[in-house]
Amino acid sequence: MLDIITAKLMYIAIFIFIIHSIETLAYAVRLSGARVKMIASALSLFNIMVMFSRLANMMQQPFTGSLIDTAPGSHAQEFVATQFRFLIGASTVGTIFGMLLLPTFIALFSRAIIHLSEEKGSVPSLVKRLFSLQYIKRGVTHFNLPKFSYLKDTKMKDIPIRLFFVNMVITAIYTIGVLSALYAALLAPERASTAIMASGLINGMATILLVIFVDPKVSVVADEVVNGRGSYQKLKNLSLMMVSSRLLGTLLAQLFFIPGAKYIAWFTQFIV
Repeated sequence: MLDIITAKLMYIAIFIFIIHSIETLAYAVRLSGARVKMIASALSLFNIMVMFSRLANMMQQPFTGSLIDTAPGSHAQEFVATQFRFLIGASTVGTIFGMLLLPTFIALFSRAIIHLSEEKGSVPSLVKRLFSLQYIKRGVTHFNLPKFSYLKDTKMKDIPIRLFFVNMVITAIYTIGVLSALYAALLAPERASTAIMASGLINGMATILLVIFVDPKVSVVADEVVNGRGSYQKLKNLSLMMVSSRLLGTLLAQLFFIPGAKYIAWFTQFIV
């Protein structure tokens, strides 16, 4: 087991942990935007977070690919599969960490959105302000772990079940996109390059599905809150549902991992 959990694997796991924490905390941005009635500025901040998340995801991919190159010649598939499942587990832990910090970041993002407006949309000026000692000290006072009272007005009938499962499946696909493609290279070594390049297609499709089926639903509810036609509680319920389905999606990814890799390996025969 100690041979499997290497220093390189831990570094990659930390990267994935950070990526999924950021993407979970991104759900707090719309809540903050609706809270301060500045949804357009909130979406700008949301896009910045997503951009950094995607960049971090791209940065970790070559290192993750190197795990295959350094795998032992014998039992390579079992060895790599165990390492990749560890990385999927890191995405679950990262999501839980993001959920724990959600109330804190709703407060912090609310202030950040107001400051972005005060800085006339200048992101460098906002960053300089956010990392000032005064702002950091003030930010510590907003630290607040989730409480059961946060869920007191949440009702099951307010949760769109179809959206819950759609977000869960999309999250699972996005979580294993790169890992299944890399593992498929072990299953079909004669088509390894084709299988690895399929990761971009899988993640791209997952992103498109997210933009088409999930993001517009949350955005509409946020707009209704800002325009006084909807309640902040409804948006909060929806956001809690989204992060919960995201957590279950990272768990579902453990089930999708090997079948996904086998499907990619099978599909590559029609490309080569």
